[in-house]
Amino acid sequence: MFLKNLVAHNPAFAAAAIELHQSGELPPDTYVIDLDMLGTNAQTLCSEAHRLGLDVIAMTKQFGRNPLALETLRTNGVDSFVAVDMTCARAIDRAGQPVGHVGHLVQIPKYDASAAAAMRPENWTVFSDLKAAEAAGAAKEIGLDQRLLARVYDGDGMVIESHAGGFDADEIEAVADRFDALEGAHFGGITSYPALGFDREARTVVPTPNLRTLERTAERLRRGGRSGIAVNGPGETSTRTLATLADAGVTQVEPGHGFTATGAYHAFEELPERPAMLYLSEVSHLDGDSAFCFGGGLYLCIGSVDYQPQALVGRDFDSAVAQSVDATLSQNHQVIDFYGRLAQTPRRTLRPGDSVLFCFRAQAFYTRSLVAPVAGIQSGTPRVEGLYTVDGRPA
Repeated sequence: MFLKNLVAHNPAFAAAAIELHQSGELPPDTYVIDLDMLGTNAQTLCSEAHRLGLDVIAMTKQFGRNPLALETLRTNGVDSFVAVDMTCARAIDRAGQPVGHVGHLVQIPKYDASAAAAMRPENWTVFSDLKAAEAAGAAKEIGLDQRLLARVYDGDGMVIESHAGGFDADEIEAVADRFDALEGAHFGGITSYPALGFDREARTVVPTPNLRTLERTAERLRRGGRSGIAVNGPGETSTRTLATLADAGVTQVEPGHGFTATGAYHAFEELPERPAMLYLSEVSHLDGDSAFCFGGGLYLCIGSVDYQPQALVGRDFDSAVAQSVDATLSQNHQVIDFYGRLAQTPRRTLRPGDSVLFCFRAQAFYTRSLVAPVAGIQSGTPRVEGLYTVDGRPA
């Protein structure tokens, strides 16, 4: 699916990754970023978002908080960046980029509140009055009036159990008043997650009940006399879905995979964005009817759609495209992904040292991989701009 898009829509990227690996400039277990295509995708998405009056706060975790990726996105229209956790926030701040949103999806630990406030985030989401008080106290210490967003839910909402939490939407007026009573902070808006979801049956992106909750809650606040409310609507964002969010009253979007064309929707629909991120490995050894490639970043996720992972294997682009082979990637979390298993071809042409390309819905921050931003691919002069850890530091 994603590999098909890669070959069809960005073959220069695949060819450059293999060339740079075979020359020794890129190691295996590396997420490779096409900075040229990343910038083009950002221009496309951000121009449409701004036309619709939406602020673009880019997610950073999926490409390992890479500072050159952040710079490319910012240069091409992104307003600021969302920190899924404090590691993200520190990487964004260290790169000299604006921190647009903290606290969502992961709340700020109490003893990190001062560090978060010092980054002067535009938005700080809280799930409870206690977390609101911690944010306000930290902001007050440095003379800030922090804008707080309340994550809201109602009985019909879509809740992801692994990161549930927030306020009952029916109590939003009281929540807003309590936030406004805090020294150092004020009520600034609402958020929920996910606002859009991937329908695995229809294989397309659809509004979730949470988007309707945001719409209804924002209208309640307006009827109560509140204006200028931020409505943050993250989840499954691409150029194609922006109008749906804007029509529902969303004011802030948080694309991540939309910039790299690795959202679940990119696997099934023809969308404006083109592939800008892949996972590079190398055949390590052969065993029976299998070839084994180095792991470390083999993360199988595509919006809960079952599919057969595949890889392109070869020492140049043409041979790799001719050898699209099935892959077995362990999703048993009791087993470390030291290797991925590749199906040997009938002519047994897979060899140790071959380049291996995967393309999937990456979450680089979750892995032990390296991240390599590459410039000049689209002009035919690819160059590796550095190797980085998944917390955005030079490796």
